[in-house]
Amino acid sequence: MDAPRPLQGLRRRPWTSGLAGPFIAILILQAVVASASLYVLSTVRAFVAGESQWTKGQKDAIHHLGQYVATGEGRLYEQFQQSLQVPMADREARLLIEAPDPDLAGAREAFLRGGNHPSDVPGLIWMLHLFRDYEILREPIHHWMQGDEYLLRLDTLSREIRAGYMAGGVTPDRVQRWQRQVDEIDVGVTPAATDFSAAMGESSRRIMGWLLWLNVATVAALIALTIAHTRQLMGQRRQVEATLEAEREQARTTLAAIGDGIVTTDLQGNVRYMNPAAESLLARTREASVGMPLAELLHVGHRDRPGDADGVGAGAVDGLDGTDATLQSTAQLLERALHGNAAQHDERPHRIVRPDATTVPVTLVGSPLMNQGQLAGAVLVLHDVTREQQYLEQLAWQASHDTLTGLVNRREFERRLAQLLARPRASEVAGALLYIDLDQFKVINDTCGHPAGDEMLREVCRMLQRGLREGDTLARLGGDEFGVLLQGCPPQVAEQIAEQIRHHAQELRLAWGPRTLRTGLSIGLVHLTADLTSLQEVLRVADMACYGAKERGRNTVYVYQSQDAAMSRHLDDMHWVQRIRQALEQNRFQLYMQEIAPLRAAPDGGGLHVEVLLRLQGEGGQSISPGEFVPAAERFGLAQALDRWVVEHTFAALAARRLQPDARPITLCAINLSGMSVGDESLLQYLREQMARYGVPADQLCFEVTETAAIAYLPNAIHLIRELKQQGCHFALDDFGSGMSSFTYLRHLPVDFLKIDGALVRDMLEDSANRAMVEMINHIGHVMGKRTIAEFAETPAILEGLRAMGVDYAQGHAISRPEPMPHAPPPARGDGPPGRSAPLSERFAGRDSAAGGLAG
Repeated sequence: MDAPRPLQGLRRRPWTSGLAGPFIAILILQAVVASASLYVLSTVRAFVAGESQWTKGQKDAIHHLGQYVATGEGRLYEQFQQSLQVPMADREARLLIEAPDPDLAGAREAFLRGGNHPSDVPGLIWMLHLFRDYEILREPIHHWMQGDEYLLRLDTLSREIRAGYMAGGVTPDRVQRWQRQVDEIDVGVTPAATDFSAAMGESSRRIMGWLLWLNVATVAALIALTIAHTRQLMGQRRQVEATLEAEREQARTTLAAIGDGIVTTDLQGNVRYMNPAAESLLARTREASVGMPLAELLHVGHRDRPGDADGVGAGAVDGLDGTDATLQSTAQLLERALHGNAAQHDERPHRIVRPDATTVPVTLVGSPLMNQGQLAGAVLVLHDVTREQQYLEQLAWQASHDTLTGLVNRREFERRLAQLLARPRASEVAGALLYIDLDQFKVINDTCGHPAGDEMLREVCRMLQRGLREGDTLARLGGDEFGVLLQGCPPQVAEQIAEQIRHHAQELRLAWGPRTLRTGLSIGLVHLTADLTSLQEVLRVADMACYGAKERGRNTVYVYQSQDAAMSRHLDDMHWVQRIRQALEQNRFQLYMQEIAPLRAAPDGGGLHVEVLLRLQGEGGQSISPGEFVPAAERFGLAQALDRWVVEHTFAALAARRLQPDARPITLCAINLSGMSVGDESLLQYLREQMARYGVPADQLCFEVTETAAIAYLPNAIHLIRELKQQGCHFALDDFGSGMSSFTYLRHLPVDFLKIDGALVRDMLEDSANRAMVEMINHIGHVMGKRTIAEFAETPAILEGLRAMGVDYAQGHAISRPEPMPHAPPPARGDGPPGRSAPLSERFAGRDSAAGGLAG
């Protein structure tokens, strides 16, 4: 066979309408025409018979009336009346039909009295009623009416004769006269009767001719329709054959184009057809394979096992070897397909062994092959899964390796480390873990670009591999972080390997264009002792050890020790980092405000000048001061996130306060910014977006930066201050007097307020040096046109001393204690500017920043 024949290629047309319908219609028409012809002929025959009865009746009536005139016998008069009854009844029926309101029932009774057969009467009435005005009946009816006039004269004469005989005294002259009158009527009616008969005969012949031609035309139409329909059927047959051939060709083309191998079998499992894909897949031609049992065609090897590295396993199934088990599975699949009504899938990969001993992995699908509702065989689909298996192997490799360096990735590294920790330990130490971080790698990316950074990573990878032993695991854990697992390595050897790696990295040079790139390694070394049992604990201390190496100045090896004060502090900081991040996500920070009061008459008409302070709400509801969590935030890059949280929630609170007419207005609100926030070039745009978002007027805001932060980021600080001051914002230099170069840099910072360091204010009444410093700062500030604010004004005596010096404002417990700022949650993240949807802790957790100025 060339290809499986399509079983549903065409829609079947209904038998009656598609094939026999036209013939049935013409036969019905022929039957109708024949029946109508017979009916018309029967009616014509009835007219002819009625004409005969009419003619006979009028002849008999004239004959009996003549004898009655001659003899005067009453018997002859009765015979006359009986004979005259027939034509007179026909006349009555005709007149009832011709009436404006035809009486068809009366006409029927009259025709019956006229001696017509009951079966002929409906036809007579139908023809007279419908066709009396047509030419075919007009002439016979005309002659009929002429004859009826003579009969009326005869009827009138008969009554005169009857009356004469009944009166008696009939003379011979009267008899002769009556006889002459009867003869005259006989002479006149005879031609009318003859013409009536002739006209009726002519009409009947014409009707018969018409009916003959009508039947001939019907037969001719039937013949023509038969010829036309036969041609149509032949055309449809050719069209069906062409359609079937096109579908066969389409099926052959489709099967040839299908990438899966398709093999069809008969009921005995012998091959009937193979498409080109199957020929290529099995390395056999179709001509050589047709008629072969499928079991001989498919040499199936053992199926793949998930645990085999090369995709070929050697397992057994139910006591059989792999080949026998798979052959049995294939035979069962074919058996189910031959005895089922749905496709049978076997998604397990099987290896087909081709004549050249090569193998190809396939999956099998078997389906029954039906022909007109009867099972004719089976179809076996062989899907080549070579590429899928290669893709799965590639995915498996990608899931466990780093694409840039080819090393195992963090996931695979952690899996191997977990396996090592789970093994029974023959000694106290199972090995060592090196947590390696490249020093100043960001500088290479920033100055030379990421391609240079990628090449440096590959070079470092090659250098690390040269320094390891056989069986050690090297992995890339992150951007510039590597991990080394030294299995069964003694502590002294592990430290030597770590130091050797650090030394080689120090000597590493990479030529990149005109530049020579170099780097160093900060290595945290953890000995896998018995007290380190969990994966999380080992990774945590390894990260801490790497941090310790960086804290020591980078390019060093730091060996983790369980009793290490620096590590304890680091753990404490990490604890605070986790708490800060949770507080940011759970919104557990609180805003406080403390009034800054003028020491002279208030120029603002009674409005509040406040500073915003930050507190952390502990899990027990207690308020935690910034001194406990800000250092950790500064060291681990969370101070900037805290700054933005404060800005966003402060702006929301100010916007809400404007809607409270009874609340005392805040004319100036001071917000602290950390050093890294000041150095962040995106801060300016962020502040503008937030002011527009909450509708906070710029002249209501005063941003405070510390002296040390401003000096550390002087260009950024100057740009930020000038841009925001152009919009109307105010700036204050916080903790002024705590630095060593305050007066040198003060002239470059266009701030509005100098906040005198509280450490100087708090002891100025007891310490003359501090008092002199406060007086000097206040004097220089005024000289430069800046207003001064004294912090830590704790007692009325300090207030009086500050007032006497001419300090403009004071802040401290002598003025007011910090109080919670009315809370107003900010709008949903989706309402804000684009690009700010991520949580704050996620947006800024990865940046190094200082959190200076977060607390008051």
